[in-house]
Amino acid sequence: MTFINYIMSLGASVMMPIIFLILGLCIGMGFGKSLVSGLKVGVGFVGLSVVTQLLSDNIGPAVNAMVKTYHLHLYTLDIGWPAASQVAFATSVGAIIIPLGLLVNIICLLIGATKTLNIDLWNYWHFAFIGSIVYFATNNFWWGMFAACVTIIVTLIGADRSQKKAEDFYGKDLIGISIPQAFCVSFIPYAVIVNWIIDRIPGLNKIDIDANKMKEKFGVLGDPIVLGIIVGVLIGILARYSLAKILQLGVILAAVMVLIPRITSLFIEGLSPIAKRTQSLVKSHFKGKDFNIGMTPALVIGHPVTLVTSLLLIPIILFLSVIIPGNQFLPLASLSGLIYIFPLVLPYTKGNVFKTLLVGIVSLVLGVLSATTLAGIFTKAVKIVQASLIPAGTSSVASIDFASSPLAWLVYEGTVNLPIIGAIAIAAIVIGLMIWNRNQIKKGL
Repeated sequence: MTFINYIMSLGASVMMPIIFLILGLCIGMGFGKSLVSGLKVGVGFVGLSVVTQLLSDNIGPAVNAMVKTYHLHLYTLDIGWPAASQVAFATSVGAIIIPLGLLVNIICLLIGATKTLNIDLWNYWHFAFIGSIVYFATNNFWWGMFAACVTIIVTLIGADRSQKKAEDFYGKDLIGISIPQAFCVSFIPYAVIVNWIIDRIPGLNKIDIDANKMKEKFGVLGDPIVLGIIVGVLIGILARYSLAKILQLGVILAAVMVLIPRITSLFIEGLSPIAKRTQSLVKSHFKGKDFNIGMTPALVIGHPVTLVTSLLLIPIILFLSVIIPGNQFLPLASLSGLIYIFPLVLPYTKGNVFKTLLVGIVSLVLGVLSATTLAGIFTKAVKIVQASLIPAGTSSVASIDFASSPLAWLVYEGTVNLPIIGAIAIAAIVIGLMIWNRNQIKKGL
């Protein structure tokens, strides 16, 4: 295991302060400022982990109760993204993913195929994941490398194309910052398509509810903290909890709605100085060129529409999973991570709760089918890497992140099941996207 992958294995809360301390020193921020920035990011990850664990610990039993009450058992068990990240870094592809990702990124910058410098090193595990499962499926290092590189390039292009919309929607916190996280980027096409369809349906195109309008239209019921209580109470009732446990779940979800936005401010405080210094340094070496700094989506996951739609999706996707033809995957452990579907969806729906919820439903309906398809290789990889991650009596496992991503599914299917024709088609599409993105960048778009 390389030194940097050893650091990655320590987890985000330990890894991020170390990485950003080193990065800050490399870009000349000085030890003190680099240390403070890194620690703020680390504390942010600790806070986010605590809150999402709180959510998981309380949603998990409620979901399990619903599974038993309504007989929602399906064949493939959701074991969450931690298992996926372990699979990601456990191969020769995962071992070199950070230097590989940075090298591909720099080459794309030099040839003008991207204007994003991706320093969100923690989320490189997504690139490693697709590379690793392709490696396990083909037993070929080079196919794994191909899959990882393709995912890196597509993610950079998606980050470029969404940056202006994200900056306009989220405001000053994302000026000059893009989000090159593969899971987030992969849902942009769904947002574009669903948004386009709804805008052309009379009646539906008039529904416009954003965070502010929720408060204006529904009064206290439109406040995110109250919505958290409502959704928590609804889930508690569906789980057939006692009154005390129903109310407790409502208060906990309300707390999540309040705490996540507060925690994201720590990421902004920690990452902003690094982003500004990196932008200045890069621009000084590439005069006349415009660059964005690729950062974690944790900067913006605290948006109230993200939180509201994520909570609303929990009961919806549980029941849809049972009736979707061909689905064998029931989301459980990953439900607390649904917030990561939306960071790059909101800029396209303009924060419209109705549109965002529909995008979320489409994303998860297709996502559980993707997870079902990839469950075989996912299970094989987990058994090789760490079989203890698979609960006793379970023969098939998967995860929403990254197995429900359309990008992961397309790259895997094209590389593994159509190894020559698929790879040629994927390579042609990626080269076409690079040329198109380069032309868009030249036009100042």
